[in-house]
Amino acid sequence: MPLDPSQLTARQRASYFAENIALRGILRLAGLVPYRWRVPLIGKLVSALGPLVGFDRRIRDNLTLTCPDLTEADVAKLCREVSDNAGRTIAELYAGAPFIERAKAAPITGAGLQSLEEARAAGRPVILVTGHFGNYDAARAGLISRGFTMGALYRRMANPYFNTHYVRTISQIGTPMFEQGKRGMVEMVRHLKKGGTIAIVADLHVHGGELINFFGKPAVTSTVPAELALKYNAALIPVYGIRQENGLDFEVTLSDEISASDPVTMTQAICDDLENVVRRHMGQWFWIHRRWKSYLPEAAADPSGETSPEDGLNS
Repeated sequence: MPLDPSQLTARQRASYFAENIALRGILRLAGLVPYRWRVPLIGKLVSALGPLVGFDRRIRDNLTLTCPDLTEADVAKLCREVSDNAGRTIAELYAGAPFIERAKAAPITGAGLQSLEEARAAGRPVILVTGHFGNYDAARAGLISRGFTMGALYRRMANPYFNTHYVRTISQIGTPMFEQGKRGMVEMVRHLKKGGTIAIVADLHVHGGELINFFGKPAVTSTVPAELALKYNAALIPVYGIRQENGLDFEVTLSDEISASDPVTMTQAICDDLENVVRRHMGQWFWIHRRWKSYLPEAAADPSGETSPEDGLNS
C-alpha cells in the first residue's frame, strides 16, 4: 500500500483525494447526530446497503459452507444483524469520546482477567487475541481505562490521505499503535520485551498461515501470536467486546489463558475459543470476511490479502 501520495499516479491521487473528502464529509455530517441515535442509524444504513454492496452474498456463502442446518429465516436475520453490527462498529470507531466513555463503563469479566492481572504484577508480557466480533476496540478502551498499557497492531489503509485521519482516530483510544509490516513488528516486539501488552485481531485469512479448523472447515490462519507468546514467554489470552442487547453498551470478557504448547495447537485453541463465543452471538461476528477462501467461488480471482470496511487492528 502507498506510504505517500507521491508514490501514486496523478489519477490515483485525484481519486483517493476525492474519496477522502467524501468520507470525511460523511463522518462530519454523522457527527451532528446525537451518539445514541447515530450508532443505530448507521447500523441500519449499512444493513440496508448489504444486499447492494455484496455483503449478503458473502454472509450467505460463509453460512452455507459452515452452518448448512440454518433455516432461510435464520440466514436472512443474520444478514441484517451482521451488517448492522458492522455499521455500528464504524460509527463507534469515529465517534471518539462518547464511544470511549461507553467502553470505560463496560464490566470486565472472565477467567482470563486474573491471568492478565497476574501478568501485569509480574511484569510479564501479554498478547491479547481477539476477532472481528462485537466491537474489539471496546475491549481495548475498557482495559486501557483500567490501567493496562496496551499497544495494538493495525493495517494501513489503501488511501494515504484518509489513512492519516484513520490512524489519528484509532490512536485516541490508546497508544502505542504498530503498523503491520517489518517496522511495526520490530516496534511491537520491543514493546513485548519490556513486559508490555499488545492486542492482535487474529481471525483473518493470512497468506503463509496454517490450516486451522474454524466452524468445522480449515481456514488459513496466522500462528504469529502463538509464536510470539512462546518466544517471549507472554500470556496469550482471548478477549472480546460483546455488544449488549441495547446495541450501545458492551461487556468485556477474557477467556482462560491459552496453555503453552506449540504454535499450531495454540492457534487452534484461539480459533476454538472464538468459535464458542461466536456461536452464542452469531450476528456479532463479521461473516462478510472471506475467511474460508479455498472454498469460496471468488477465491481464485482474489490473490490479495483480506481487508474490510471496519479493519482496525488486523493481524
